[in-house]
Amino acid sequence: MLQENRLKKGGCQKTVAVVPIFVVLFLLMLVSITFAVIIGPVSIHPLTVWKIVLNQLPLPSPLFDIDWGRPEERIIWDIRLPRVLLGAVVGAGLAVVGVGIQALVRNSLADPYILGVSSGASVGATVVILFGAFSIFGQYALSIAAFGGALLSIIFVYFIAHVGGRLTTTRLLLAGVVVSMILSAVTSFIVISAPNEQGIRNAMFWMMGSLAGAKWSYLFIPTTAVLVGLLYLLTRFRALNLLLLGEETAGTLGISVHRFRKELIVVTALLTGVIVAVSGAIGFVGLMIPHLVRLVIGADHRKVLPVSALVGAIFIIWADVFARIAVAPEELPIGIITAVCGGPFFIWLLRKSDYSFGGDGS
Repeated sequence: MLQENRLKKGGCQKTVAVVPIFVVLFLLMLVSITFAVIIGPVSIHPLTVWKIVLNQLPLPSPLFDIDWGRPEERIIWDIRLPRVLLGAVVGAGLAVVGVGIQALVRNSLADPYILGVSSGASVGATVVILFGAFSIFGQYALSIAAFGGALLSIIFVYFIAHVGGRLTTTRLLLAGVVVSMILSAVTSFIVISAPNEQGIRNAMFWMMGSLAGAKWSYLFIPTTAVLVGLLYLLTRFRALNLLLLGEETAGTLGISVHRFRKELIVVTALLTGVIVAVSGAIGFVGLMIPHLVRLVIGADHRKVLPVSALVGAIFIIWADVFARIAVAPEELPIGIITAVCGGPFFIWLLRKSDYSFGGDGS
């Protein structure tokens, strides 16, 4: 009875028809992609967008007669669409990482940015961007370096916060803040050591989060990583749900907690590293999206994971649109937009009397 009450308190028993929500969100994502592609200095009709996209399908003959110019096709297919799709992948990935990390530490205040995971990934990525380190790995150097930095940082934070067999919110946040500050200082030192001024400017802009310069070739690795990570977490949704009950209860119910947590650390670090490699450090998405989704549909990870992925994709698509048009013709880093939204949200969440899954606030 106690276990059942704790599950209900965590929101796992909230009955919400998730299929209609999923369908609506998927359609909303398609609409968001369409409008994000047409918004810009050159106005393009939505129907033209989809004609150009569908004509790129590998079919024996084109579906539509070409009634648009070559510049329009290049703007849509080569410039805007890869950027919008990359934004959707990044948003979905950050939301999924947030779900995984919050389950890992049983606390809704956790996310890769606050816990220093993004800062660790940034250290590895900036070394590659500015100095060409790990060139032996070729095109995968950036992703591998970012993954290594993310993995080391999350292990370090977890080691510092886990004292006496317990993981408290205070230790977790303090460890995350300290590690994030140290790694941010390391990243700043690497940046100012860049051999040229343009490299410093590009690295600083990238560090605040940006999808500028997105190409089709940038999509394969992050898309694959996000899909694999999402599918893995979905196959372990029962274990994620049981983690909400605490280590002892989850172990009693047949979960190898320590092994599963190690798996979660690797998966979340891999996703964070790959995402940071293509978009820079974008904060607060992994904090806000999973929490808002749980408020609506409960804490059952079988529902939370796919819905969070869609909401995260939609959020980053529109954050990128605002970043492009807010100070046009200049462009804002996406990290500024997400910080403006996520900062107040974090303060509100922090001031709640009960912000942990277990209900004890520890």
